[in-house]
Amino acid sequence: MIKKITRFFSPLPDNEVVEEDNKKLKKLQWSFFISATLGYGLYYVCRMSLNVVKKPLVDDGILTEQQLGIVGSALFFTYAVGKFVNGFLGDRVNITRFMAIGLLISSLVNILLGLSHTFWVFVVLWGINGWVQSMGAPSSVVGLSRWFTDKERGSYYGFWSASHNIGEAITFIATAFIVSIAGWRYGFGAAGIAGLVGAAIILLFMKDGPTSQGLPSVMPPKEREKSAGKAQLEVLKNPYIWILALSSACMYVSRYAINSWGIFFLENQKAYSSVEASSIVAVSAVCGIVGTVLSGFLSDKLFKSNRVVPAIIFGICNAIAIALFVLVPEGYYYIDIVSMILFGLSIGVLICYLGGLMATDIAPKRASGAALGVVGIASYLGAGLQDIMSGQLIGDSKTIIDGIAVYDFSSIRYFWIGAAALSVLFCVMLWRAKKKNSK
Repeated sequence: MIKKITRFFSPLPDNEVVEEDNKKLKKLQWSFFISATLGYGLYYVCRMSLNVVKKPLVDDGILTEQQLGIVGSALFFTYAVGKFVNGFLGDRVNITRFMAIGLLISSLVNILLGLSHTFWVFVVLWGINGWVQSMGAPSSVVGLSRWFTDKERGSYYGFWSASHNIGEAITFIATAFIVSIAGWRYGFGAAGIAGLVGAAIILLFMKDGPTSQGLPSVMPPKEREKSAGKAQLEVLKNPYIWILALSSACMYVSRYAINSWGIFFLENQKAYSSVEASSIVAVSAVCGIVGTVLSGFLSDKLFKSNRVVPAIIFGICNAIAIALFVLVPEGYYYIDIVSMILFGLSIGVLICYLGGLMATDIAPKRASGAALGVVGIASYLGAGLQDIMSGQLIGDSKTIIDGIAVYDFSSIRYFWIGAAALSVLFCVMLWRAKKKNSK
């Protein structure tokens, strides 16, 4: 059984290169890029579905706020470990099959959740979802390293990173609309169907790498000669990778504070309806697409491939955005919108830089998946701890007045802002990272 699974996920063998075919290469590069971007966007639809059904789950008495925090953290913790393990596996597998199977299982989990009503079933299924969700990003990033050269990877990475914003936008608009008219069970079901479509797209259009298609590798000869194991060991010994991981972890606390609890915060602190709150948070997802798409271009053209400077600038903007979101009182709709515009642009850029691109810059190309795995495990441990702490702090502040739940978000505000500020401080420590590792 193990041998069959290993064979199924083994990379396709190299086909003999007859001659260089730039037209075929470009066609397959675009096929990979579009399918990876759409596929990973639909991964996010299956990951974010819980965030738009939290209030209905609480209102229907299915889960409490504390239980929602535990359920949410189950995904983050399994995702964190999975991101590390699957990051290392990603350098050694058929990325097409690996990514498609992950999304297929995630889709089935969402469909099953729509039929569930028990706390521990939610915990177990959402934890499984976290593991299979971690199969998506390593597959995409390894593919980017296989299909694109150093000179063009930054721009393509930036565009691909927008896939998570596409998924968030679909979730906050389409899934939220379905939930508002049909209920939370149908929200999970719709996310599952979207994931099945994504798995089909990946299997049909995403190719494992140029050499399996009879094309020459785009990697430099020196990188191709290095073994995956040796390259991965270099990643683990690089202190800048670990500093980057800490910076990304703090950024992910602030990111998922808004993504996981932003709608709940707006509904209960600023008296927005579910659709209004979802629409406001959706603004950040849409603006995140712009930030992510421009991130590679900004660093390549304006900062001469220096990612640290724009990462610090947008890290500061992220802290300011969260402060506006949580500190400005009820009744300032346009400030809420502005905060989400700034947050979306900032997080879009930071996810591209801190969440992966800076790691692939520092690490050997043969170990892109491993570098992403190290950053990923730290990032999602931070996100998981955030969900538990946020759920606990919000639940503990709850009081019932005249039969209505009232929350005190005082403590949670400074937790979220502080995490964003810490991310910037760690990022400053990366100032010499690329220069030192390029010697």
